[in-house]
Amino acid sequence: MFLKIALTTAFTAMLCLANVWGQCVVDDKEHEVCLERSATRIAALSPGATELAFAAGAGERVVAVVSFSDYPSAAQEIESVGSPSRLDLERLVALKPDLVLAWGTGNPSEQISVLARLGLPIYYVEPHSFSDIAGDIRDIALLAGTETQGDRAAQTFLNGIAELRSQYSNKPRVATFYQVWDEPLMTMNDEHYINQVVELCGGINVFADSSRLIPRLNNEAVLIKNPEAIIAGGMGERNAHWLEAWRTFPNLLATQRDNLFFVPPSLIQRPTPRLLEGAKIMCQRLDLARQRRN
Repeated sequence: MFLKIALTTAFTAMLCLANVWGQCVVDDKEHEVCLERSATRIAALSPGATELAFAAGAGERVVAVVSFSDYPSAAQEIESVGSPSRLDLERLVALKPDLVLAWGTGNPSEQISVLARLGLPIYYVEPHSFSDIAGDIRDIALLAGTETQGDRAAQTFLNGIAELRSQYSNKPRVATFYQVWDEPLMTMNDEHYINQVVELCGGINVFADSSRLIPRLNNEAVLIKNPEAIIAGGMGERNAHWLEAWRTFPNLLATQRDNLFFVPPSLIQRPTPRLLEGAKIMCQRLDLARQRRN
């Protein structure tokens, strides 16, 4: 009993020390993360987390990434510790990270729990809005001691989003289906940040009212909604073959008007500052759909 009390007292004292002399932030799972000193060895466990760390000015502090962490190019030189869905914990721990940027819905929860039990600080990256993305950049910068770079990157991103909102807020609405994946066919509801991009550009997500964040569909469900535009990513940055399947449905409004649009997936399906680039492309595509009404 004495040992338990002593350990509890010591742990409480450590937390207080972090709150007094260190930095504390709240991550996307509403967990408080405190560091006594700036992180110098960061493990980024998703391609998006890697991009956010670089955007925050902490790229040189990243010592571990996972597969598909291809942006910026410097990320490709950092040691990989597996895939987002299966981490090499032995290799990761050997790199001695002092901050782990975890992907809540992509990394195995049991493996992240092991890292937490080892005492590694875990910051969950799971943004659902433009403001969340900016907030993650600022939080990572604060934990890494790169606040100036992080604040600048976050504000630049938000300013760009505001400009698009001003440009497209009064445009006629376009019923839009965004295809997240092909087999199984997936989209997103109104709680997903991609839905915000659709709305930003004057689109209406035809599956916004779905109960699941990433609902699984069949072709018939899309045909019933009969969207005016279909936007898809694909298996690569230039691979638009997902859209070809919709050409076999000549009665579909999007097919009739040739409103089958491709947006590079890394620009729209990673919640990072590059989402602004993807949003600009999507807005241009929906504008084209408007022009084709005449």
